[in-house]
Amino acid sequence: MTVLPVTIWGEPVLHRRASEVEVFDDELRTLIADMFETNEAANGVGLAAPQVGVGKRIFIFKYANDDDAPDEGVLVNPVLTLSKIPGALPDPEEDVEGCLSFPGEHYPLQRADWARVQGFDGHGQPVDFVATGWFARVMQHEFDHLDGKLYVNRLVDRYAKKAMKQAKKNGWGVPGLSWMPGVDPDPFGH
Repeated sequence: MTVLPVTIWGEPVLHRRASEVEVFDDELRTLIADMFETNEAANGVGLAAPQVGVGKRIFIFKYANDDDAPDEGVLVNPVLTLSKIPGALPDPEEDVEGCLSFPGEHYPLQRADWARVQGFDGHGQPVDFVATGWFARVMQHEFDHLDGKLYVNRLVDRYAKKAMKQAKKNGWGVPGLSWMPGVDPDPFGH
């Protein structure tokens, strides 16, 4: 298994819809193993293929939950069905997200509290479970990456302006930027 560099906001693969996986082969399973290794090195709870420069509809997760779902797994070609997202402003203490591709930053975002997650594992076998609370948030966050969105694209104006100001300050928004988990300092201080 190999730790892969994590792309940073501005890399084109992060901002376009990923393509469907059509072949479930050893190459796919190697990518999935590398994604798990990368996520572990980055202290992440999830990682989508576009975050490692691969424009395919795959994400992995590692999140202990009480939802009768595995604590870690992979979703290939996933589909999410969500409960309604509350219309209230996000709580700046309780609803804060971060992203390995917007490293070191955290902003509040309102998400659905329930998600049905369907897709396939790395061998093409069906996966189907329900996620609630923070686990549902993780599923939505990773799924967004497959549609070319980062959580900062969903922020309310006040936080979106802060995020874009921080991106500019960090020199992000251009192709070719990445960081290496396990080599570069952990941007979230784990």
